[in-house]
Amino acid sequence: MSEALVSRSSSCGRAKGAEEVLAEIRSDLLECKVCFERFSSEQTGRRPRNLPCGHVICLGCVCALAHAVLRQLECPFCRRRCDVGGTYDCQALLDLQDLLGSAERPNTLGSDSSWSNLSHLERGVQSWVEGLGSGLMRLQTAFGGWGELINPTGVAVLGSAAVVVVHGGHKKVTIFNSQGHYLHSFGYYGHGRSELCHPLDVAVTPIGHIVVTDAGDHSVKVFSSRGTPLADFGPFELPWGVDVDKYGRFLVTDAQAGLLWQVVMDHRCNVVVAKVVVLKDLQCPRAVASCRVSGRVAVLEAQRRHSGESIPTRLKLFSEDFVLLTQVDRLSLNLLNPMQLDISYATFDRKGDLIVADAQQGLVWSLSDLQETPTLSPLVKAGLERPVGLVATEQNSLIVLDSGDHTVKIYSASADDLYGPTRSKSI
Repeated sequence: MSEALVSRSSSCGRAKGAEEVLAEIRSDLLECKVCFERFSSEQTGRRPRNLPCGHVICLGCVCALAHAVLRQLECPFCRRRCDVGGTYDCQALLDLQDLLGSAERPNTLGSDSSWSNLSHLERGVQSWVEGLGSGLMRLQTAFGGWGELINPTGVAVLGSAAVVVVHGGHKKVTIFNSQGHYLHSFGYYGHGRSELCHPLDVAVTPIGHIVVTDAGDHSVKVFSSRGTPLADFGPFELPWGVDVDKYGRFLVTDAQAGLLWQVVMDHRCNVVVAKVVVLKDLQCPRAVASCRVSGRVAVLEAQRRHSGESIPTRLKLFSEDFVLLTQVDRLSLNLLNPMQLDISYATFDRKGDLIVADAQQGLVWSLSDLQETPTLSPLVKAGLERPVGLVATEQNSLIVLDSGDHTVKIYSASADDLYGPTRSKSI
């Protein structure tokens, strides 16, 4: 029997060596068959993406083949049409890429565990230097309170020295300086261009224009920093979240229609020049955040109950071209931490890490790089009642809007402030 096996093996030719097998894997599996570039597990256009038909091409080719307006592409192999948002990372090829990469990495630091520990340490140092990091933050100041702010729903930063809050008071938009001193307000109740009915969120453009979603008027309104009405556009079914991307374009969620809009405004003429749907079939999208570093977009979805109440359920992360990169929900977050977490808001810090608030438990967490290796690290564990808005500033501080006690709270993790006295305005 052994002689027969030897004879059969010889008739089939020589066995392939390990290097030949690896070479075939790289050319047959780890190479995009459209651009013939090697796939990469890094956050680049070479990440492998599964099309709904089962074929795999790189992210760069997905974006290149997609229609600029319809956001659809045709599979180059089977000609089946699909939405860009229907593509997703090919995790099997990403894992294979990482496996081959780790096998090829020279082990100059000793054991594999030493390499892993050092890489983790280096990531931690970079996080402390570049972003908010993963350590607990210290309250530096708090301001507002019932009367100055009534049921606040949105917060943004104007320049480097002012905080803008939308709320349900007599004037719907209130601006404070960075020390919490009241500057001015605008936006009486009404349906006019200078008025607001029910503002839900606010964002500020690079030139200082204030953008407000008005759910009561089904529109988005733009004001100067002094409150002069500049533009309004719609209609939307239920405009909710708003943010401004690194190019100055508005991103607006429509919670009722399940859409994410991208709006381009000519600020010299104060007119909207383009308004297109970039994501559809979302489930009651609420908050939206755009990363100024990578261009990624995070959208928080909610689920409607039979009682009419909505609860946050899922956080989706998209590329700059609105391709779905990854998502997390309550179940996956609970695998990272046994606490029952409910994300109420999300933002990016200056490094590009995701920061999320939990309004139910009064907590703020860092999710680090959600797509790579999401880690749930506490940033604020006490002193919050119901955080509903977040801003991570360029100065590496964290502004939290707390609707529970109607205040704005500013936290810092800098070494200079770590042991300094806490300053707070009486509320």
